[in-house]
Amino acid sequence: MRKIVQIQHTTYENGTLYLHTDQQELIKGTSAAGQIIADSDRYAFVYLVENAEEYVYLYLEESIWPELKKALHENAEVVVKSENTSLELDRFVEELDYLVGNIEGNGNYGDEMVKKVENVFLEK
Repeated sequence: MRKIVQIQHTTYENGTLYLHTDQQELIKGTSAAGQIIADSDRYAFVYLVENAEEYVYLYLEESIWPELKKALHENAEVVVKSENTSLELDRFVEELDYLVGNIEGNGNYGDEMVKKVENVFLEK
């Protein structure tokens, strides 16, 4: 069964985007996999973190995409943070930039996902 981490809110401090979660037990002991995939059914990006046994899926829902866009444009560090644990998400900006470029105009992701990504990330 997939282990999914939900983000409750974000903060932006000193050029770093913090993704806050209360699911500390799921991110403790993980390392950044440096990869982002798309979940077109849930209209989300998914950053992969891993522990010794499996991947843990860090869901980046549409509600936080404006903050992700800001991090992308400012080439910011991105960190997932819980009460006592934090993890820098390696290659976040590069991966997000690549995925957004791949989704643009690409019906393989579904028309609604393409529309949502283009509306947030490609609007000037």
